[in-house]
Amino acid sequence: MAMTDPLGDMLTRIRNGQQARKDSILTPASKLRTRVLDVLQREGYIRGYSEEALAGQKGLRIELKYFEGQPAIQHLARVSKPGRRVYSAARELPRIRNGLGTIIVSTPRGVLSDAEAREQNVGGEVLAEVF
Repeated sequence: MAMTDPLGDMLTRIRNGQQARKDSILTPASKLRTRVLDVLQREGYIRGYSEEALAGQKGLRIELKYFEGQPAIQHLARVSKPGRRVYSAARELPRIRNGLGTIIVSTPRGVLSDAEAREQNVGGEVLAEVF
């Protein structure tokens, strides 16, 4: 059966892996997932990721990050879903926890954090929120 929301699946795997205190998790690879992981790594929410073979396909091994025994990601949620897409202009990008959190945005210039999108003055599809 085809997966309708691959990005939502990856975010759920990350949440489940951190709840189970795993060091790393595996997820199928795609360009969008890789770009979202780039943003998570730049913002310091994960230690890193690497490509790995997964059942004859490309996969991604995501190294989860913890701080003093607690997961670095306290909240990770999909905003724009296949049934309801959410778009935002650069000036109207939401702020999470008064700017302490991060919004991941898919823009014409690539997948960016909310701070990078505001700096480059580009809006786009609001993919996820993290804090």
